[in-house]
Amino acid sequence: MEQPAAEQSIPMVLDSRSGGVATLTLNRGAQFNALSEQMMDALQAALDAIAQDATVRVVVLAAAGRAFCAGHDLKQMRATPALEYYQTLFKQCSKLMLTIQQLPQPVIARVQGIATAAGCQLVAMCDLAVASSAASFAVSGINVGLFCATPSVALARNIARKQAMEMLLTGDFIDAETALERGLVNRVAQPEQLDAAVAQLAASILAKPALAVAMGKQLFYQQLEMGIGAAYQLAGQTMACNMMDAAAQEGVQAFIEKRTPKW
Repeated sequence: MEQPAAEQSIPMVLDSRSGGVATLTLNRGAQFNALSEQMMDALQAALDAIAQDATVRVVVLAAAGRAFCAGHDLKQMRATPALEYYQTLFKQCSKLMLTIQQLPQPVIARVQGIATAAGCQLVAMCDLAVASSAASFAVSGINVGLFCATPSVALARNIARKQAMEMLLTGDFIDAETALERGLVNRVAQPEQLDAAVAQLAASILAKPALAVAMGKQLFYQQLEMGIGAAYQLAGQTMACNMMDAAAQEGVQAFIEKRTPKW
């Protein structure tokens, strides 16, 4: 579906780079950064490019305006009431969410406002999340008669089952502190300290070897879906390959010699 004329000249996603960090900013603030087809296409393209860019070590997913993301664009969805269209739309969304998890670089969600439905899913799919104390979270599709099925996949892999089911069945919001307690976000900061908190987390990752971070991220998600025996087998193989990397050899030698590694 073609986007409204007023939006055609506005970039859906802004991409800025600094010191190994790529910040992707959802840029439909007036529409609460709803995930239209065009928004998802733009974010998919940006992530695909970053996956091939070794100069990017960390990705920050941010948003313009008052909301982080209000989920899917319901007006766009309602305009085409056809099963095939909806299947294609949610397939597009699922591909986008999996791309975040499969990206070699860690992705940090910078959540400054509400994150609802697929917006909450977006936060849950990021590797890490830092939220403003003003942020809030919900999987609120049920309020319009639509169970948040695809968001439930990500949500249930972040928080406890009964807490996830309560959110999914009621559509009720939780605040940032509750999201922190339940494990949906890593840190909560005052609004004026949000950027500093994100930068601090990114800097800690940037100080680590890129290969170890990429291998570790891939292993982490793969082993979660396995039985414990297979998980240990994969983890052992990953750790052995990681140990063969020059950065790991240098890191271990530096530890033995009680000095700072030279990466």
